[in-house]
Amino acid sequence: MLFEFDELASQRARIKVLGVGGAGGNAINRMITSGMDGVEFIAINTDAQDLGSNPAETKLQIGKDLTKGLGAGAKPEIGRKAIMHDTDALKSLVAGSDLVFVTAGMGGGTGTGAAPVVAKVCKDLDILTVCIVTLPFEFEGSKKMESALKGVASMRNFCDTLIVVPNEKLISVVDNSTTFEDGFKESDAILLQAAKSISDLINKKGNVNIDFADVKSVMSGMGDAVIGAGTARGEERAVLAAQQAICSPLLDSHSISGAQAALVNITGNKRMTLMEVNAAMKLIHEEAGKGVKVIFGVRVDENMEDELQVTVIATGFNRQPIEQKEMLKERMQSSYDKQSEDLMDAPNTTLYQKNNPESGFQMDDHDHEDEVGNKEDGPTLVFDDFDQSADLDVPAYIRKQR
Repeated sequence: MLFEFDELASQRARIKVLGVGGAGGNAINRMITSGMDGVEFIAINTDAQDLGSNPAETKLQIGKDLTKGLGAGAKPEIGRKAIMHDTDALKSLVAGSDLVFVTAGMGGGTGTGAAPVVAKVCKDLDILTVCIVTLPFEFEGSKKMESALKGVASMRNFCDTLIVVPNEKLISVVDNSTTFEDGFKESDAILLQAAKSISDLINKKGNVNIDFADVKSVMSGMGDAVIGAGTARGEERAVLAAQQAICSPLLDSHSISGAQAALVNITGNKRMTLMEVNAAMKLIHEEAGKGVKVIFGVRVDENMEDELQVTVIATGFNRQPIEQKEMLKERMQSSYDKQSEDLMDAPNTTLYQKNNPESGFQMDDHDHEDEVGNKEDGPTLVFDDFDQSADLDVPAYIRKQR
């Protein structure tokens, strides 16, 4: 039976990467400039100026009437309200997708507030939803970290798989000469590696191919995940790359031990041998332990020289039993629907900027912050009735400091 090329192309998994907020936009900037292909990029932001400079072909400005094209002012509640006004537009952009990556930085306004809603919209459309978020550096302050952790707790309820990258851990993998800008690029590189390794496994031909169904089997409803990547050269490159991947500082206190499943991507040039693949996979299986479902793909990339690269995404940490998860989902949905109704019934509000003689932007003398968010310390949570004090909601490196 013959297949037309356009018919085969139409059968490829439809993958979209959604960058939410400033940090999410920066992440997809790097993905685009790296030449990552086979996916569609969508930038989502309240900040019109930041959105205008984003190279993504598709852009969604949210909360136009609410923020007047400004950012969310580090208020997650504004980010949440902004996306709630534009959920129909979002649905039309992601409808028909097989896999969606939602990437954002936690701790700010738009990313923290809007990203959980973006993830929920995707999940409600039965799209495999993989969320990759960052936590702020410690020097950004405890209040921002607290807001970020609440954002992660909200994200967890609507992601099939959630990868959290603590920016603080990047300090252990850079040297003293690394610039401030390059430090954040390192964070973006981790997000790129996670998204690219998964999309390449699905849509690029390999010596050992896996398809979307394979990926879905190890990522659907799997909860927390960790990513590790390693690259090595020379005679022992396979073992060294695998060791780097499973011992990455970004794995934090997690090793891949304790995961329920793992996705492995091995890439090298045409001189990559069967014995090298065997050595790498043997090491990964030993670390993962018995009973762990491991899906792996092997791909030859002629652009690579002597190096061999291994990427491991281990899933299923802190996975909740099905019964507990369904009960929790009902509670969260009830709270979410009530807040959505309250928001839709409320009159449109406007986010004002403080008087600035230089900008020429004026506002009334009274304080408008009451119109758009709480003046109390900390953001208003999307789900106030959810117990977010559990240790499972806090990354290990934060728990160790308590």
